[in-house]
Amino acid sequence: MDLFESIRKAIVPVHKEGYPFVAIFFVASLILGWIFEPLFWIGMVLTLWCAYFFRDPERVTPQDDDLVVSPADGRVSAIQMTVPPEELHLGTEPMLRISIFMNVFNCHVNRSPVRGRISNIVYREGSFLNAELDKASEENERNGLVIETTHGEIGVVQIAGLVARRIVCWANPNDPLAAGERFGLIRFGSRLDVFVPVGAEPRVSIGQTAIAGETVIAEFGSAKGPVVSRRS
Repeated sequence: MDLFESIRKAIVPVHKEGYPFVAIFFVASLILGWIFEPLFWIGMVLTLWCAYFFRDPERVTPQDDDLVVSPADGRVSAIQMTVPPEELHLGTEPMLRISIFMNVFNCHVNRSPVRGRISNIVYREGSFLNAELDKASEENERNGLVIETTHGEIGVVQIAGLVARRIVCWANPNDPLAAGERFGLIRFGSRLDVFVPVGAEPRVSIGQTAIAGETVIAEFGSAKGPVVSRRS
């Protein structure tokens, strides 16, 4: 029983959004294998990769309203003060923007960075540039959430990338969100931008790997100042 339980815990569940894709890859593998047997095994490798892409592991989120956690798995690609997208109606003053870039091997389930209530959700069509480019924040297809918190409004923007062609958001306006709660995903490579109001200091560095729902990316009410780090 202990061995079975260990195996069960080691298997990461697949999010239901991925079921159709895994099924398509599997059926395609069977068809290709019927035509030429080695193609079956190539197809099965791709099927396993698809299941891995849509994995949805459990996360342990710190419950502190002064902390902002990462909304996505990936690499911190930008930390800067910038004006948020106009459609979010967060004003014209610069806010702290922290960007998390997700490649095709990262878990793509998106989680709320804070506890609060969704006051607005805005979808905007756009291009599909490389999500690592700074101009992707303005030109790419995106879906933005505004979350009301004890520290003011925080913006979270799902940005489609070069390969991504589908942004999924199952949250709705007026929904309450807990920190770390799942609210959507983006298929096949993309980026998440978090816009935090004045009073928060970044707690990550560019190039750092973030884990959705667990890595603290910013903190309110701290007198420590920005984190200084080095690569070693």
